[in-house]
Amino acid sequence: MQEMEKAVITVLGQDCVGITAKVCTVLAESNINILDISQTIVGGYFNMVMVVDITSMNFGYDVISEKLDALGNDMGLKIKIQHTKIFDAMHRI
Repeated sequence: MQEMEKAVITVLGQDCVGITAKVCTVLAESNINILDISQTIVGGYFNMVMVVDITSMNFGYDVISEKLDALGNDMGLKIKIQHTKIFDAMHRI
């Protein structure tokens, strides 16, 4: 069985209607499953962190990154995806 590949998605910016829905739509269209999600609004600023399963995504990692970046630009947000291997490597040092 294939080992699950995970990534962390962060979203930060001015709060507005539809942020979670639009990010989740991009993920669903890309066959990316949300494993965990946390979001807060502090002083009018929206902050969301998601851990997602990218094992079966139907686009390349660069394409997903570009789609999320484009959505962020359209909504005035900063949206980033990082493979969990980055975090695992940092903790091994």
